[in-house]
Amino acid sequence: MLSLSADLSNTSVNIQMINGDQDAAIGGVDHAAELMAFAESIARRDDEVTLASYRSSLEHVAGASVVVDAAAVAGNFQRMVRIADSTGIPVDEINLAVSTKVRKELALEHFDSAKNTPAASWRIRLLSTIARPLAKRMFKRLEKQALAARDS
Repeated sequence: MLSLSADLSNTSVNIQMINGDQDAAIGGVDHAAELMAFAESIARRDDEVTLASYRSSLEHVAGASVVVDAAAVAGNFQRMVRIADSTGIPVDEINLAVSTKVRKELALEHFDSAKNTPAASWRIRLLSTIARPLAKRMFKRLEKQALAARDS
């Protein structure tokens, strides 16, 4: 989602920051280093003192509303991941096609839950070359429709 969101907003993002790469936090996302440290602390289930330190650092540079938004997003992702992992849900074909490049870049196959998702077939790999650009066009069109509906 971060990769597609960056594409849609024409923002340059190094998605390796998802894997904790500090050098990747330089650039396209405001307060990326602080956001990354806060999110990592939540995901690692750091002790309360460490998490509070990262939360305070993020609040200092970005404000309380950003901390609330970041905590809500992190909580939602934790929930979704736990549900998917506990039920063994594999990535479906459409999402497999759209996410092939990103999953490879992030080396997601090293996670235990990756065993639930089959390797992409030649058909899915072919579909992945056209699915992402089509998704980008579709989301741009939906955005225009939503703005037009809001303004009318």
